[in-house]
Amino acid sequence: MGADIGAFVPGQQFRIAGRAGGPLSGLSFAAKDLFDVAGHPTGGGNEDWARTHPVPERHAWAVQTLLDAGAELIGKTITDEVSLGILGENPFYGTPQNPRAPGRVPGGSSSGSAAAVAAGICDTALGTDTGGSVRVPASFCGLYGIRPTHGRLDLSGMMNQAPTSDTTGWFARDPETFARVSAVMLGEAIPDQLPNRLVIATDAFALAEPETAAALQPLVDRLAVLIGGEVRREPMAPPGLAAWARAQRTIQPYEAWQTFQEWIDRANPRFAFQVARNLVLGGMMPAAERGWANLVREEARGRMRQLLMPGTILCLPTTPFPAPLCGQPLSALDSARDRITALCAHGGLTGVPQATIPGATVDGLPVGLSILGACGSDATLVAVARALS
Repeated sequence: MGADIGAFVPGQQFRIAGRAGGPLSGLSFAAKDLFDVAGHPTGGGNEDWARTHPVPERHAWAVQTLLDAGAELIGKTITDEVSLGILGENPFYGTPQNPRAPGRVPGGSSSGSAAAVAAGICDTALGTDTGGSVRVPASFCGLYGIRPTHGRLDLSGMMNQAPTSDTTGWFARDPETFARVSAVMLGEAIPDQLPNRLVIATDAFALAEPETAAALQPLVDRLAVLIGGEVRREPMAPPGLAAWARAQRTIQPYEAWQTFQEWIDRANPRFAFQVARNLVLGGMMPAAERGWANLVREEARGRMRQLLMPGTILCLPTTPFPAPLCGQPLSALDSARDRITALCAHGGLTGVPQATIPGATVDGLPVGLSILGACGSDATLVAVARALS
């Protein structure tokens, strides 16, 4: 069960039955190894985290919610180390295979969850999204995925990274399963009424590789027809996507350092170089830089309120290109990470919900289209994703 693609944490495949007769009865799910499961260690993608923390005695809220709805839990999936990654490569537990793009990364940090769903091992899976960790693997693995409105869901029992950006998310292969799971997790029915205004983020499409933008155009055209009302094109980030990305790369690492500092001081854990470097740099972030980043965050939130009036959604490429090849040198991937971050930074900065929709490929490799709505419009985004399919 999953060993063939390396999606699960070694020794963490098991079965916990869901409640009989629930709305998700008959579905199976996996949980990213940032979610507590009673009686099973939470590893967080780092061997020393599990070693230095007690085994949970109760399920995380998200796990309990799916079990109560009738879904069966089948195990815990690999994550980038302490969720500080965007590509899905883990030096301790290995890199899950991408079933939709063999030889290429699955995307992180919810790598194992996305891979397990893409391979058909389970129907849905829990992930987390701080800087793109559901959205990116959904794009790379050809899945539906969602980053809900920040602060909407209970994160108890979920390992934190950067609290002002952390969210719970989930994946599905098909729109109906995506809608069923979303209704349970969001605690509301998925509406039939759709938005009537669409904004196409010109700066985001310009940042994507031309082949990706061209591959997504038919989806954008279908979305415009589906919305059937006003369609306009304008930049999402007037100061520049790079400015928003820089702000997120300031806030998120600093908060991550604050989250993990006590554990690092106490346990002296082992880290991969990339993760250790980011934590160290986060702890050294000057106050002036943090102040600038928080100002940019307020500006970005104001811009989203301006763009995403009631009845409006915005679309953009989820990632600027398909999944990169596995095993590339760290230095070769820095620019790829920067470009991915530029298309994902708005999530942590603004807290707006974002759903990723599959349906496009570049040379046979999946790329996703994302739709954004105002805070609290999560169910509407799911409705659009279902209707578009």
